[in-house]
Amino acid sequence: MQDSTDRARPIRIVAADDEPLIRMNLRETLNSLGYDVVGEAGDGNQAVKLARELRPDIVIMDIKMPEMDGIEAAHILTSEQVAPVLLLTAYSDRELIERAKGAGVMNYLVKPFREESLAPAIEVTLTTWDSMQQLDQQVDTLQGQLDATQNELGSLREQLEARKMIERAKGLLMQRKGISEQEAFRLVQKRSMDSRKSMREVAKEIIDAYLLTDDLEKQ
Repeated sequence: MQDSTDRARPIRIVAADDEPLIRMNLRETLNSLGYDVVGEAGDGNQAVKLARELRPDIVIMDIKMPEMDGIEAAHILTSEQVAPVLLLTAYSDRELIERAKGAGVMNYLVKPFREESLAPAIEVTLTTWDSMQQLDQQVDTLQGQLDATQNELGSLREQLEARKMIERAKGLLMQRKGISEQEAFRLVQKRSMDSRKSMREVAKEIIDAYLLTDDLEKQ
């Protein structure tokens, strides 16, 4: 889809209405305004199919259509990130409008609409869509950064836990064997290399062994 900030070519539009005369008038109006109507549909199913194939910059369609109404079609197109939808409706019914918003519709016009109101509605729809696309990208970027930070935090926690366990094992070795801290560390390190286990695993084994000894001595 064309970025609304870059108008190097005419905006490509798929127009959908079940009444051929209205569809023809809409096409002529759009063409006179400099837009490129790349496809026309007479029902919601056809509108979805055309939009998927042609990837227009915007889909303009009526709410009331056979096979599939404009709101359901809009929901499919917006959820699949195909194109923004500008709905045309002869009904200013609040329930319909709320349903349209829930389907991801960016904007709507009540028929009959004035020709001079069509272009601004299209521009607002495209601008809103582009802003939402950018926000989605920012959210994805931030989520990626958050995931990376959480992974890093998890790694730091593991390192901290390992450090704590090694320090505890060193303390027990120093106390029970009467050796220095450096000697205790080298002993843990040597056992780790000899057994091909991590120093944390070796430290845990040392701690468990001394705890078991203490328990046996208490019995």
